[in-house]
Amino acid sequence: MLAGAIPAVLAFAPAQWLAAGVAQASAERVLLIQPRGTVWTGSAQLVLTGGAASQDRAALPGRISWRLRPTLDGLRAQLHASCCTSAPLQAQVQLRWGGARLTVADGHSQWPAAALTGLGTPWNTVQPQGQLLLRTQGLQADWASGRLQLGGQVQLDALALSSRLSTLKPMGSYRLVLQGASVPTLTLQTLEGALQLSGSGQWVGQRLRFSGEARASPEREAALSNLLNIIGRRSGARSLITLG
Repeated sequence: MLAGAIPAVLAFAPAQWLAAGVAQASAERVLLIQPRGTVWTGSAQLVLTGGAASQDRAALPGRISWRLRPTLDGLRAQLHASCCTSAPLQAQVQLRWGGARLTVADGHSQWPAAALTGLGTPWNTVQPQGQLLLRTQGLQADWASGRLQLGGQVQLDALALSSRLSTLKPMGSYRLVLQGASVPTLTLQTLEGALQLSGSGQWVGQRLRFSGEARASPEREAALSNLLNIIGRRSGARSLITLG
């Protein structure tokens, strides 16, 4: 009876179990609210927060749905968001001796920038508005002997961004590219707009080292001054951005 009961419990494990696991793994920064269905096929409302002690939170419009299926060597996953994905995002996890591999299928999705305010500082101050267009190509992550090797590319286009810190709407559109390699790199460039952003960085071990700058076109400097003071260290007309 016990041998028969265990597979039945696993097969019909409630979606609440997955919600609890996601909350714990993300330190309560990602919450699945009002989960329905099972661990394997279900849906919920996705909420971003600043953590357990934070009052900041923002929910995606609509619900997200998932489909998980075990394989001989791991797990396949599909994720669909009614607000943001025209086709389900797909990924596969393969377990290996001493590690694992995550493979993300090529795809694209579009997300509201306003959802970032739920993550707390600094997003709750900036309060971005606009659209985030996410594309993945050949994305693959390998964990072995405690080390992470990243391959492929992630491109994030932030389109028609605006902020409560500036009267200028929109401020511009920007592109952030993560390029996998033995030492992954990150580049930031401006596509268009009065607020000019640029920068580059790389991961050294588990730490990102990034340096960049923000500046306003001369005729828009007054409208963007508050934002420039917050996003980096002010140096004349520039704001210097340093991470790591």
